[in-house]
Parts: sequence; structure tokens; C-alpha cells
Amino acid sequence: MFKAFRTASAAALLLTLPTGGLAQAQSQVPAQQPTTQHRALAAGYKALTLCSALHTARAAGAERTPESVEANELIGVYPELQSLVGTMKAEMKGDLVSVAWDEAAPPRVATWTEGRGCVIEPMGQVAGQGAARSPLARRTSAPDLPTGRVQGDAAALNATLDRALAQGFGAGTNTTGVVVLQNGRLVAETYAPSFGPNTPQRTWSVAKSLAGTLIGAAAQRGEVDVKAPAAVPDWRRPGDPRAAITLEALMRMSSGLTSDTAGNRTDALYFGGTAVDEQAPGWPLLAPVGTVYRYANNDTLLAVMAIAPTFAAHPPAELFDRLGMTHTWAETDWRGNYILSSQVWTTARDLARFGQLYIQDGIWEGERILPEGWRAFVSATTGPQPPTGDFGYGATFWIMNRSEGVPADAFAAFGNRGQYVVIVPSRQVVVVRRGEDPAGKGFDIAAFTREVLATLD
Repeated sequence: MFKAFRTASAAALLLTLPTGGLAQAQSQVPAQQPTTQHRALAAGYKALTLCSALHTARAAGAERTPESVEANELIGVYPELQSLVGTMKAEMKGDLVSVAWDEAAPPRVATWTEGRGCVIEPMGQVAGQGAARSPLARRTSAPDLPTGRVQGDAAALNATLDRALAQGFGAGTNTTGVVVLQNGRLVAETYAPSFGPNTPQRTWSVAKSLAGTLIGAAAQRGEVDVKAPAAVPDWRRPGDPRAAITLEALMRMSSGLTSDTAGNRTDALYFGGTAVDEQAPGWPLLAPVGTVYRYANNDTLLAVMAIAPTFAAHPPAELFDRLGMTHTWAETDWRGNYILSSQVWTTARDLARFGQLYIQDGIWEGERILPEGWRAFVSATTGPQPPTGDFGYGATFWIMNRSEGVPADAFAAFGNRGQYVVIVPSRQVVVVRRGEDPAGKGFDIAAFTREVLATLD
């Protein structure tokens, strides 16, 4: 049985830090007087968010309004940006969104390209004068997820979904959507107002697990070796000790590279218009490769940079379309580098398809997409682990091996603001939870997973 779209009022939404070990991914910055940099970043944040939310919804056949985005994605951003984002005015014209931020500088501009998503242009660029980007041909439709009846207690499952929407798994949280697959079939689904099956949301760090899957697909094609040194051009100069960093070390957050903050906040890249190949490769080694766990956006960005040559023939959209994830857009910086540490927009159903690929051990419609044993590889805690928190870490996935009442083989993709894709192979279950949770109001994904599983045979 499917839950109808929700009509309950949505709470004011703030930026949430993921629970457990993922709290290292984002650092809270105390509120302070706005600086020129803050204003520029706030304008970029607003321009890109409006561009992505509105255009991906249109392309997916959903309805979003600027007011809906203002009330959801643009509430609860970083403290130093929030008051600015709320007062800045956006202008939307065709494929461009521009936000003024300083009388002496051009507005910040985000640009939509069909099939590719939105790009935040570099600071100083005048609207309409950026480089032209060619549209990317995409699969236009895919078969619906097969539906089925709950094997278990359908009433109890629906009640559990109701509790999620009613803040039952974290006071003050805001669940925007839940999808449950059992035995490869969609058995439960529910959404908050302004959201539905075709409403894309930003994945935040769930994108890291998508990046790991793209690496796996490249490995299956014989194009990369995760045990080999990562092919980062900047590290190939003679004598550079970073040349020893393997692709696997980057995937396991054990590169040994330093970063400026826990989680390595990459505001200049995400919202400021800096490019991946300008920012990510320059960090020095702090520890021997493979010896220290440190969650860092840059490790994923560098891993994706290392496999970037494969994208000429096999862009991320190829894999998404192959899986029927036709409402998924992997965005790039203005130079064309994929920002697969955070900037993917997708629907809950598309993420369910992604989870199902792992339930099927990397096989889709009879074709092996990921190498044999890849699921075991990404879900193994063979690298250094988070010293605290509720979860272990594999290779671009979180491991729920510290979660009471959850099967030992459960692993998950986690993202900021309450994005979760939980994969439980032993139960043939995928649980997707989308959210826009307030800061400090973490959704208890372990408890939710435990209760969902308890309703299923």
C-alpha cells in the first residue's frame, strides 16, 4: 500500500548535520558579521539552489515554485550565510538565475544546461557571457519501479512512515519523502507537501556513494584499478609523496591529506565558482597513506578527478540512465569537472533504484554493472575507522555495524540535511529517506531502519 502525498504543514527547515560519524562532514560556523566573501557565497548558494531545484523539477515533470524553494532548501543554510540568503533577490530568466550581492560587482549567476544540470559561474562573470555548454542527450523515460504488496504488516509499515513525517525519529526533523523497496518491489512511499515521486532534491554527500558506484562501473569495464595510485595529474611530478595515494585510500577517506576543517568544507567550490582542479589537488600529506580516517570532501573529488578520463565515453548520466535514474543530474563546476562529493539532484525513487543495484550485487537486468565482490568491497571496514559515532566507514559508504537491531550487513549512503539510502542485502530491502532537517535536529536513521525492518517478513 502506498501512502498518499502528505498535506501536513512542513516545519521551518534548517541545515542539519548528519548523525553519528557523519557529523564530521560539516562544521558549524558561529554567526558573525557578514563579510564580502560571505555575501558572494550567499548569492552563489541562492543562485545555484534555485537554478537546480526549479530546473530539475521542470525536467522531471514536477512542479516547484521559487516560494517552495525559499521555504525549504533556502532555510537553515550555514549561519554566516542564512541572513544574507533570506534577503537577497533572485532574478530568473530562461536558463539563468542571477542574484545581486554587491553594487560594484556583477550578480552571481547559475546556468542550466539540458541533461547536465546547473553550474555556478565564477565570480565576476556577467550574466549571459559564460562559456556555452552543449546539452547532454538523456534517456527520456524508464519503466516504473515494479510495485508489490508488503510482505509483512502493511499497517505497521505505514504507521512507521507516518511517524517519520510527524518527527517521530527526531524532534524537529522534517521528512520530505520515504521509499521502501522489498524484494525489488516498491511497497511503501510517502511525501511531504511540495514533494513527490518526481521531485528532485540535492543529495549532498549521498553523491559520494554515487561516485563510488561510478568508480566500480569503470573498474568493471577494466578502465581503473582501485588498488593503484590515483591518476591525479598534479601529483605526477617527481618526488611528490602524494603519488602513493591509491584510489581506494581516497574512497575510504584515508588519503592522509590535510584539510582546513573537519569534513573539509568546500564552500568556494560548491558556491563560490572555484573549480575542482583548482582547489582539490593542492592539499599536502599530513599522515601516511591508509593510516588515518578523516572525512573530507576533497578525497571524493580527487577520486572522481582520477577517473575523469573515462567520462568522455562513459559520463555519469550513462550509468544513471542505464539504471532508469532518468531524474538524476550530476552537476559540474564551470570548467566541466563533476562535483560528485555533493552536487547531484535526484528523486527518492531514483535513489531506490541505486540501492537496488547493490541488493542485486551489481547486476542490472542481467548485466553485470559492478565487479563481482564490489558490494563486499564498499561495505567492508578494512580501512581506518571513525573514532567516534554510530557508524563505521567503508569505501564511499557508511556501515551500520554499530547500530543495535540492524542486520550486520546493512550499509548506507548518507547526506547532509537528512538524506539516507539504507541497503540491507540479507533482507532484500532498500530504505530511502529524504529530508530537510533543522540544524542540530538529527533524524535517527538507525531507529527508523530498525522499525521499518520489524514490519517486514
